[in-house]
Amino acid sequence: MLKPHIRIQDLNVWYRDVQALQSVTAEIPTQGITAIIGPSGCGKTTLLRSLNRLLEESVGTRVTGQVWLDGVNIYCHNMDVTEVRTRVGMLAPKPYPLPMSIYENVAYGRRIHGLQRVLDKGNGRNLDKIVEHYLRMAGLWEEVKDRLWAPATRLSTGQQQRLCLARALAVEPEVLLCDEPTSALDPLSSQMIEGQLKTLKEQTTIVVVTHLLRQAHRLADHVLFLWMGELVESGPATKIFSNPRDERTRAYLAGDIG
Repeated sequence: MLKPHIRIQDLNVWYRDVQALQSVTAEIPTQGITAIIGPSGCGKTTLLRSLNRLLEESVGTRVTGQVWLDGVNIYCHNMDVTEVRTRVGMLAPKPYPLPMSIYENVAYGRRIHGLQRVLDKGNGRNLDKIVEHYLRMAGLWEEVKDRLWAPATRLSTGQQQRLCLARALAVEPEVLLCDEPTSALDPLSSQMIEGQLKTLKEQTTIVVVTHLLRQAHRLADHVLFLWMGELVESGPATKIFSNPRDERTRAYLAGDIG
């Protein structure tokens, strides 16, 4: 197995007086897809949002412990949060296209993070080609290439989610966090998103929160199983799904709990 891209060490999270995560220690391998599974309210999204410090956007949230990204603790006092969120992108459960054109949605992140300015001074890569590249990566180019300057809000929900995927990829994150990325989509759009994630895992570390066990079976190379804020067990997906060690994992996978 490749060395871990992310190491989580003794991570605890509180929402005011309620503890949502309890002493979570885990590793997320480099590349591939890691699925975080468990019943509703077990802390899946909390764990995911801790990996790029998005938890800090919630008032009253307190985090202790460490999250190491390529050997650097993202919770150290002098860490640039903007840099963290550039390196660790996010795809939300529902698509939120920016109120601008399809083209500008993809270009937006590159501009605000200064990535395009660096490229223009370097090899001069054309922004049009970059936008096309990431729309192709998200499986959307052929559907929108003749209307790039149309408002993104005119796209279907499934297309909007793929546009949000292109926008997230355009800042070239090392890690892509996906929080129930198909929960708002129809079956065909869900299949398209899953297909793109499978393609992307060859070059990007992907972490997916899903409540759908069938989806976890289809996507996951590695699994983390949470129960009541605790990490019960983790490991290769084939091992967790075929021979889980913990009785709670077996009961959850069998549909007896959760």
